[in-house]
Amino acid sequence: MSKPYASSEVEIEVPFHDVDSMQIVWHGHYAKYFEIARCELLESINYNYDQMVESGYGWPVIDMHIRYPKPARFKQIIKVKAELVEYEERLKITFLITDAKSGERLTRGYTTQVAVDIKSGEMLFASPSVLAEKIGI
Repeated sequence: MSKPYASSEVEIEVPFHDVDSMQIVWHGHYAKYFEIARCELLESINYNYDQMVESGYGWPVIDMHIRYPKPARFKQIIKVKAELVEYEERLKITFLITDAKSGERLTRGYTTQVAVDIKSGEMLFASPSVLAEKIGI
């Protein structure tokens, strides 16, 4: 795989309200962890959700894939790394969740977003030029 166009990383301490009776993270909360990292990534390229709207485009998630090799647990500090790997026709971001202390891989996945013209509601088949500008291309 080639070098990502942008990347960022956040640390999260797994809170009690995210775990089940076995004190492991319920699978649905990983989407929230991805979103926290995605927001940090978008901030790092100066194209957060408010700036997307200002540019005239919405970017809904149309696909998400998650693999759970090992669970995260209550009070564990995890690192969530987000990397922007595709931008031309869609916004594809990969995610890697690791234990902050050991570096052990816990979860990985990706999301795909597409540009939608806010005024017309039409999905675009190519990403608008504003995205390429934000990542320096």
